[in-house]
Amino acid sequence: MGAEATYEIIDPRFHGLFNGNARLDHLYSGCRWAEGPAWFAAGRYLVWSDIPNDRQLRYDETDGGVSVFRAPANYSNGNTIDRQGRQVTCEHGARRVTRTEHDGTITVIADRFDGKRLNSPNDVVVKSDDSIWFTDPTYGIDSDYEGHKSESEIGRSNVYRVDPNGTISAVITDMVKPNGLAFTPDESQLYVADTGRTHGADNPAHIRLFNVKGKKVSGGKVFAEPTAGLFDGFRLDEDGRIWTSDGPGVSCYDPDGTLIGRINVPEGVANVCFGGFKRNRLYICGTTSLYAIYLMVNGLKTY
Repeated sequence: MGAEATYEIIDPRFHGLFNGNARLDHLYSGCRWAEGPAWFAAGRYLVWSDIPNDRQLRYDETDGGVSVFRAPANYSNGNTIDRQGRQVTCEHGARRVTRTEHDGTITVIADRFDGKRLNSPNDVVVKSDDSIWFTDPTYGIDSDYEGHKSESEIGRSNVYRVDPNGTISAVITDMVKPNGLAFTPDESQLYVADTGRTHGADNPAHIRLFNVKGKKVSGGKVFAEPTAGLFDGFRLDEDGRIWTSDGPGVSCYDPDGTLIGRINVPEGVANVCFGGFKRNRLYICGTTSLYAIYLMVNGLKTY
């Protein structure tokens, strides 16, 4: 099932990035809050989270089927694939980041910092050196809707880095509600969304850009402000453009920070990822649904 996609060309650079004949495919409906899509290239399937329903769903590209991948799922949110093809998951309910091994067993990557429980890990990426970077706002402990209501033991919301040897360090500590994150193609910089506006009208609602050198992070200038709603999750294409959730749609930003175009979606968008055989299909997690659309660009390979 599909519908004609509505593209907004804001800057001429958006020309050539989309196919005007491509349809916005509505692949599944029935979620309460769809989030955290991750593409498994070897199996040609996508896994995403349905947080309030405490489950993960699986879309099979070969036949269009959707099935329950994991339930209960500890109110999982963000997912990604590491360089060995294993799923890495942020779990609101258990307040931890885990890895699903090839045999299906679960390995805990991080659940505490300085002896205190994490808040509710939200989104995660894996760098080419196998370090794991994740955000830890409080959305999963703010209420019982997306996890288990509780007080923050740490008292703030940080971005963390987990070394391959298991050492965890707080690399960004000055954000209100760090959310989606992604590295630039050369991994010299890190984009992080701050959705602090959910907790106060004067709080941030933007994406910041940090410099990364080894284990150290510096800078943090504001890269972009949303045009509608809030930025949440995002991914990059091979040329470094950012495709990000932005209210009821997906916005595309040039690496220089210019908003160049949008894909309108019938409902609020939380997160996206590139998939398909050539990584040219953008999967979109709307509020209740999973969508997809073919683009004229290819997603940045991170696995």
